[in-house]
Amino acid sequence: MSKIISTPQNLQVIYEDNHLIVINKRAGDLVQGDKTGDIPLSETVKSYLKEKYNKPGNVYLGVVHRLDRPTTGIVLFAKTSKALPRLNKIFAQKENQKTYWAMVQNTPSPKNGTLIHFLKRNSKQNKSYAHINEVPDSKKGTLHYKTLQELDRYTLLEIDLETGRHHQIRSQLSSIGSPIKGDLKYGFNRSNADASIHLHARKLTLIHPVLKEEMTFTAPLPKDSLWDAVKEKS
Repeated sequence: MSKIISTPQNLQVIYEDNHLIVINKRAGDLVQGDKTGDIPLSETVKSYLKEKYNKPGNVYLGVVHRLDRPTTGIVLFAKTSKALPRLNKIFAQKENQKTYWAMVQNTPSPKNGTLIHFLKRNSKQNKSYAHINEVPDSKKGTLHYKTLQELDRYTLLEIDLETGRHHQIRSQLSSIGSPIKGDLKYGFNRSNADASIHLHARKLTLIHPVLKEEMTFTAPLPKDSLWDAVKEKS
């Protein structure tokens, strides 16, 4: 499911039914409000629903998961109080599959593999450090990656997450010498002009919390010259 509907609020809606809504998040969008005070994606989606359905009063919307601010791709929201706890349970019990695409510097060796680290978060720096061996207050992080395409200067990886740790993909790829393009925090040498990083939540597969059918959502890639090069050849 990847047909995009653009809205007056500049949202890209991948899918919507009575119980959930799936958005293709842009770089720079906050999923949920924080100390910056910037309007989060959750509030923009509420405004869209209020206008679309001419709803009086407050609109219900449950945040199921988040993406880092500079990351793009799939974000799922619950539209009902019935769907939210069911979706939370699906994510908590890892009964969903999240697939990311990342454009990295330096092709990993081997080109396909599994990374296992112990990730320790530094809240003051808003950064996670990947350790080979367990350290105090660390959490195990596991991901699987494969090389999809090697371009002139960058390599496209597909990543399947087993765990969902803070900055997990960014930290683990950096630790093996393959930082994500634009990710200054994790070792790339310069930022992208729009402050994004080339990490995209590409696919999400799960059992619908009410319909009980398996559904897969796919988020189209952002529009820039590097992602366009992938689309031309993939």
